[in-house]
Amino acid sequence: MSSFHQRNIRQLLGCMLMVIAPLSIAAPFATPVHNARQLIVVTSPGWDATNGHLQAFERTDGGWKAHDAGFDVALGRSGSAWGVGVHPQQQDGPHKREGDGRSPAGIFNIGPAFGYAEHISSQMPYQPMLASSYCMDVPASPLYNQIVDVSKVGEDAVKGSTEAMRLDLHNNGDRRYREGFVIEHNAAAVPGQGSCIFAHLWRQPGEATAGCTAMEPERMSALLSWLSPQAKPLFVLLPAAQYQRLQKSWGLPPLSETAR
Repeated sequence: MSSFHQRNIRQLLGCMLMVIAPLSIAAPFATPVHNARQLIVVTSPGWDATNGHLQAFERTDGGWKAHDAGFDVALGRSGSAWGVGVHPQQQDGPHKREGDGRSPAGIFNIGPAFGYAEHISSQMPYQPMLASSYCMDVPASPLYNQIVDVSKVGEDAVKGSTEAMRLDLHNNGDRRYREGFVIEHNAAAVPGQGSCIFAHLWRQPGEATAGCTAMEPERMSALLSWLSPQAKPLFVLLPAAQYQRLQKSWGLPPLSETAR
């Protein structure tokens, strides 16, 4: 091989090393929660469990710190299933579908708060619900997975919806949606992948939901007072086995024994 060709090969190898070297020292892969400074974490005994344990965390210079001792919540009547959020897609376990009675599992942005009152004590964006407020759970609707006002979109636009947002007015004084917040599952509104997922009050202690996460009124009020949009809060829901498997790779906080 001529010295000319040898010199060209050395130059080519040098260029390749210059390209590869920065990649080897690049920052580690960003976890799904790397921008969040507040987490609401719900763990359950398994995919079919209708109950879970909620614990709130805030990020400090030393890592995640528990905000409180945690408390019990109710989940979907059929348990939970992988949802569509900010987490990587998973292959194991069931996947959320419209009407399956399962709470979406994964990591999700927390959307606006909502309720019956004109104002609440919260830093989160707040949307007061009206008698004309509905969440569209009809997959074929162009308004699928959106909260809409009948007075603006018309009666025909909400035809078939089962999600009146003023349950107290439409369901004999039902207080479940008196206070709550949106869990942004299926934000792209892909038809059939599930809609209208909330954290809300429970009707009776421990009563399972249609796919939401339910809790005591006092617990909800405390969460809404604590949440801040500046902290980019996220909602995490996972069966305990999946949480333990994914905790480190997803950057999740370790849980207390009572939460497992």
